[in-house]
Amino acid sequence: MDLILLLLALLLGIFGSNRASSQSLNATGLEKFVDELPQIPVLCAFQEEQSGAMIKPANLTIGMFPTRWKFHRDLPATPVFAYGRSHKEATIPGPTIEARNGIPVEITWENHLPKKHILPLDLTIATAIPRHGGIPTVVHLHGGMNDPASDGHSLAWFTPGFKDRGPAWRAKSSFYRNAQGAANLWYHDHAMGLTRANILAGLSGAYVIRDPALERRMNLPSGKDFDRVLIIADRDFNKDGSIYMNSKGNNPKIHPQWQPEYFGSVILVNGKAWPFLRVAKRKYRFRIINSSNARFYELRLSDHSAGSSSNDDSGSLLTFTQIGSDAFYLPRPIRARRLTIAPSEIQDVIIDFTQARRDEVLLRNTAAFPFPGGDAVDSNNGVVMKFLVAPRSSQQLDPSTIPRFLVPIQRLAIEQSSSARQINLYEFVSSSDEPTHLWINALPFDAPATETPRCGSTELWSVINLTEDNHPLHLHLAAFQVIDEARLSSAEDLRRCLLANGNRMNASCNAARFIDRSSPRRRPPRNEAGWKNVYKMKPGYLTRFLVRFAGIDGRPYPFDASAEPGYAYHCHILDHEDNEMMRPLKLR
Repeated sequence: MDLILLLLALLLGIFGSNRASSQSLNATGLEKFVDELPQIPVLCAFQEEQSGAMIKPANLTIGMFPTRWKFHRDLPATPVFAYGRSHKEATIPGPTIEARNGIPVEITWENHLPKKHILPLDLTIATAIPRHGGIPTVVHLHGGMNDPASDGHSLAWFTPGFKDRGPAWRAKSSFYRNAQGAANLWYHDHAMGLTRANILAGLSGAYVIRDPALERRMNLPSGKDFDRVLIIADRDFNKDGSIYMNSKGNNPKIHPQWQPEYFGSVILVNGKAWPFLRVAKRKYRFRIINSSNARFYELRLSDHSAGSSSNDDSGSLLTFTQIGSDAFYLPRPIRARRLTIAPSEIQDVIIDFTQARRDEVLLRNTAAFPFPGGDAVDSNNGVVMKFLVAPRSSQQLDPSTIPRFLVPIQRLAIEQSSSARQINLYEFVSSSDEPTHLWINALPFDAPATETPRCGSTELWSVINLTEDNHPLHLHLAAFQVIDEARLSSAEDLRRCLLANGNRMNASCNAARFIDRSSPRRRPPRNEAGWKNVYKMKPGYLTRFLVRFAGIDGRPYPFDASAEPGYAYHCHILDHEDNEMMRPLKLR
């Protein structure tokens, strides 16, 4: 990091104080299910004539504002950063942007944030530092297939009035082509070294691309009451209502504030803590987005009594019917009792409440944290929200159906790949065995790009997770299909060998030598066997997937994907991403 910029940032005081504002709150004292699930405001990213005969592109201006938000009935209003068309309209999460496939939209993202951050930050990790003060931000449309200048590159950040701009900044507006099928996306901050804090402060929202003809054909649950976005996140709070973020790092002499994962004990859905939703005896569609910094969710439905703490769901008749994963429909619906969703993943599901045996249904979480080998959940983070089911006597007419088939998928084969890459995930620790930083291929983010695929190509990527955590790996722009996962006999031995050899494979460090032959290769779960842009990289496993650097139908991108500033791929645990578990992706 530029020492002059670091000193300048400290003099300007742009990042506030590295301490909590008050004592942290014991979340057990907050009553659950007292706030109703909010309807997120919707912004249309297109113009429709009154006759409905023509759909035209639209221009939107969306700002980032400091405001206050009531996360819970009994919490004071919390200082947050929020997206909206104005300060008055800014919400947590930000408005859901609804687009039409094939109809582009131009969005001007404006930074109205204050000079000082509301959360403690750490300047010892690679961080965007402006010369004139202000909080850097940049918006990434996660899952979008757009040109590099509109992708939200971490170094394309800007401050209020665009007074300071990162080296990858190109234009005041982002042009989103929506040249992809019906899709669930989300937008969020992506500024270098600040992503974890800016999203924790509130900067995220949903973006839905609709295909009306396809939706009419499938006849899935529709309408604002029966087709809902659920954005799940976790937070901790101080007694004064402000967001609690640790102010002391696990290696304070190296990183005064940075810690490897942020976990909150309060679970939020659409900006409310443990909300409730009144539902009818019918089918509902839920587009579930995990916007947490580091928390995985293992979701299940329980129609035990509301006071029950049982983790046994064997008696429940309720299941998820999953129809989509990330930005893509599955080829056919898949029923599941449990749904595992990593940070940044999107799972599109239908729940049929006619199967509920009681008038209260809990959405529970059973995922350990860190995932998969960390602490067990408790009575706070083990509960997400409650559904209040109307009596059968008030059952509504439900014209929706769940079709047997959804969208056909073009399956990729290894023979189609033009090249192969090995990607190694590392965690480095201090003498006290505490993490200091996480790198991909033993390289920091600013090292020259080593992943330089050709536009239109298909590549075989083999990702070796040499850490103890599950890392949700996200590729910007490109979609991929997972082939299989193979367990390593000793990830630590392979790690030592690779690092001793400069992260290069040779005869002794060949990953094939470290595959556990007693354990068969695993295919991906059925609900993740289609197209993906995020996948959970299991610790101690080699995961193979085929990446298509073109549209999922094989057509070339309708823009120059080789232009600057390029793209990125990274772990979507935000605390890892900020400490450089991210690498450039440059197409040619």
